[in-house]
Amino acid sequence: MKAGSMPQATIAIDASPALPRFTALPPLALYIHIPWCLKKCPYCDFNSHEQRQALPESRYVDALMIDLESALPSIWGRRFSSIFFGGGTPSLFTPASIDAILAGVRARMPVPPGTEVTLEANPGTFEAQKFAEFRSAGINRLSIGIQSFNPDHLKALGRVHDDAEARRAVEIGLAAIGNVNLDLMYALPGQTLGDMREDLRTALAYAPPHLSCYHLTLEPNTLFAKYPPPLPDDDAAADMQDAIESTLADAGYRHYETSAYAKAGFECRHNRNYWEFGDYLGIGAGAHSKLSFPNRIRRLVRVKQPQQYLDRIDAGNAILEEHDVTRNDVGFEFMLNALRLTDGVPAALFQERAGFPLTLVEPALRRAEAKGLLQRDHLRIAPTRLGERFLNDLQQMFLADSAG
Repeated sequence: MKAGSMPQATIAIDASPALPRFTALPPLALYIHIPWCLKKCPYCDFNSHEQRQALPESRYVDALMIDLESALPSIWGRRFSSIFFGGGTPSLFTPASIDAILAGVRARMPVPPGTEVTLEANPGTFEAQKFAEFRSAGINRLSIGIQSFNPDHLKALGRVHDDAEARRAVEIGLAAIGNVNLDLMYALPGQTLGDMREDLRTALAYAPPHLSCYHLTLEPNTLFAKYPPPLPDDDAAADMQDAIESTLADAGYRHYETSAYAKAGFECRHNRNYWEFGDYLGIGAGAHSKLSFPNRIRRLVRVKQPQQYLDRIDAGNAILEEHDVTRNDVGFEFMLNALRLTDGVPAALFQERAGFPLTLVEPALRRAEAKGLLQRDHLRIAPTRLGERFLNDLQQMFLADSAG
């Protein structure tokens, strides 16, 4: 150092480019939204609409195909890694309509043999012959919205099915499809730890390949948010979560995502693609899409109201809004999904799926490590046990970086 000179402070410079760069595009899934339900549940904030008259199935199937065709220029040369019918209650549609949709998809895009094709279904729509025909149409995975096997809790949740219909649905689903997920909810109005354990015992008696266990939350713009029912306190809900994790681990299920438990080989491929920040095309009323291109990530949303969607399809454009994911937002969006996975993700996946070097989120990674919420090495990034329990706090640390 020259005499009289002052040591220079080291300044960390983020040299990340302004736009993402992809050498290969992520896997691409297809989501198909069927927006009708028999009844709107008081806790539900999904884009679902109570069926008040005969469903316009034929017109809606035609609209889905027009919607798909309009998206083809954006996904040309790619193939679907999974297909998911969500809702709403897709099982309200006839097997002939589901068959027509899948045939139309295959005619327009490559769908490799063995592709996972999931149909969401609610008890009360189950008939043995109907679900055998769903299987023939190409459905190879069911997700059944049981929520509870307790008749009192089903009433409290505003479900249209009773406990007998819930059991019958599981039996029909396993016989017709085999690869079945059961949705259960806990921390329900009036539910005790013993009640929750009984729901688990009932579910496990059927040995389903996959279970999803969701903590009931009061979402904005729902009836429960306006008129909140009395719910178990945080300590009681935490005890239920602990019991779920230990009971399912003892039964041979791997807890691979915040709310998801699977037997070996039965993880949901479609949902895993979301959590690993893969791409997805969403068609149907209110469907969302995330599509990557060589130098950008694009998000799109279709109009939500079913009749408006049909009218907009006829007019030539059902897109309600679209925007590019910015450099400031992509780190949070990636971590919002990836940190739901209990084993985390490979460190290299950030560059592959977000299109930026991992240094983009380095400050947040360090803060999360310092708080004991995250663990990492040069190969992997994962939430700690503490991070799993305080997942919202962990995810929001990356939102703070995005705002900077």
